[in-house]
Amino acid sequence: MAPEPKRVLITGAAGQIGYALAPLVARGAALGPDQPVILHLLDIEPAKQALEGVRMELVDSAYPLLAGVVATTDVNEAFKGIDVAILVGGFPRKAGMERKDVMSKNVSIYKAQAAALEKHGNKNAKILVVANPANTNALILKENAPSIPAENITAMTRLDHNRALGQLSERTGTHVGKVRNAIIWGNHSSTQYPDVNHATVDGKPAREVVKDDAYLDGEFITTVQQRGAAIIKARGLSSALSAASSACDHIRDWVLGTPEGTFVSMGVLSDGSYGAPKDVIFSFPVTTKDGKWSIVQGLDIDDRSAQLLKTTGDELVEEKALAQECLADL
Repeated sequence: MAPEPKRVLITGAAGQIGYALAPLVARGAALGPDQPVILHLLDIEPAKQALEGVRMELVDSAYPLLAGVVATTDVNEAFKGIDVAILVGGFPRKAGMERKDVMSKNVSIYKAQAAALEKHGNKNAKILVVANPANTNALILKENAPSIPAENITAMTRLDHNRALGQLSERTGTHVGKVRNAIIWGNHSSTQYPDVNHATVDGKPAREVVKDDAYLDGEFITTVQQRGAAIIKARGLSSALSAASSACDHIRDWVLGTPEGTFVSMGVLSDGSYGAPKDVIFSFPVTTKDGKWSIVQGLDIDDRSAQLLKTTGDELVEEKALAQECLADL
């Protein structure tokens, strides 16, 4: 007998990432091949017609796991009874906008969504924030939805993590399935620290296989940090396919567990591990089991890595202060 359907919310569902994400979730890429889902699709009023088109296509695809679709522009209806939320909708930075202007728009959006989550969502719901600034948007959500356990609100750095695996795969000519345990530390921004010091390629330390420390300490890091901008330059549009795939990876591993001996990167509430600032959403290496994540402890951090962790941590503290300033202005 099939399990009861889980309700999965996708915000910004008529946008590029949402359009790539909905069919993946409907096929079981997020919650597994045996778990039926009811998709809740939310977007803003100007996107209402496009959202209806997405709903129509999902119906037309006749996915065996898709038990229903709720397409709405009403935030309260969207959050009603949800078990998982993938929050893609946000306000993108536009030319000429100051950082505080963008933060103010997103603070307003995420405060409203937190209120809807608090009022209508399942209290054990698992939340993934994708929209930038993802770490700080997730923090705003946590601060304004106090009945949701803090550990259930996360930010996506899995795309950066997967980008790091992809670069190591290409560099070594090794299938990406044999590349493990790269780490993204800190913020989903250009200050993030992609760390290969604990990564393996076909079971061997990545540094031994690559045999090029100058590349790993230089070009590799900047390539991963700036990959989003490179995609925009190549496509004329931001990452959508890879972002949607990585969101599913994040949820799948969180719900179904990481393989033995493998850790992944997730933006989670910091407890101060590895000298990271407390009470910000910081990307750490984690393992997952029974629907819960745990920060991997006991990894050696050299002086250079510690400085890079500090840089990205400092940025998150600054973002938090800016968000609090914006909240006070609302």
